Amino acid sequence: MGQTITLTAIDGFTLKAYRADPEGDVRGGIVVIQEIFGVNSHIRSVVDGFAAEGYSVIAPQIYDRSAPDIELGYTPEDVQKGRDIRAELGFDKPLLDLQAAVSLLKSEGLAVGTVGYCYGGALAWRSAAKLEGLSAAIGYYGGAAMFKDEAPKCPVLMHYGEKDPMIPSTDGAMLAGLYSNVEAFVYPADHGFNCDQRSSYDGPSAALALERSLSFFQDYLG
Repeated sequence: MGQTITLTAIDGFTLKAYRADPEGDVRGGIVVIQEIFGVNSHIRSVVDGFAAEGYSVIAPQIYDRSAPDIELGYTPEDVQKGRDIRAELGFDKPLLDLQAAVSLLKSEGLAVGTVGYCYGGALAWRSAAKLEGLSAAIGYYGGAAMFKDEAPKCPVLMHYGEKDPMIPSTDGAMLAGLYSNVEAFVYPADHGFNCDQRSSYDGPSAALALERSLSFFQDYLG
């Protein structure tokens, strides 16, 4: 359904991205932000899923700056490798690559939102505060609390798992208490509950979170 494209960031860096578009009318644009595992088969399926709902969707390979074209699975070795790359890359340079994707979709006349998972969930929060041209942002079980002082410039929806041992589910209520344009939900699930390739996958929670996400995007993107 999708294809590989090339993006150019404002600092001149070029990276690959996975893009999918709907068959009919386009409702808006979405930038999907990967987990620590790269733009792998799961992230591509997420992109395809949003495209099937009527959106033009791009998932930038933000790891290209440190590990071009890398795709990881979910073994302990893969988790460690993904964490190592994340530590090397940080949370600033990916914003340049995300802005390139947002700007491309904006140039096509679309209202644009971001949605990120895990590492991408924190970047989704930062995108709402730092990027230009965003109409909405959604974060799944990301460490957004690290950046709680960065006020979002657009509406933000956050999803958390109450069984998550890494990201406190109370973060959502804290962030929603700080900013009137933030809404958060907690699910009876673990970290990574949206990924159907992981043992922590929780189908009912994933389905409800997706339903809320699509409603949120419909409100702000069309």
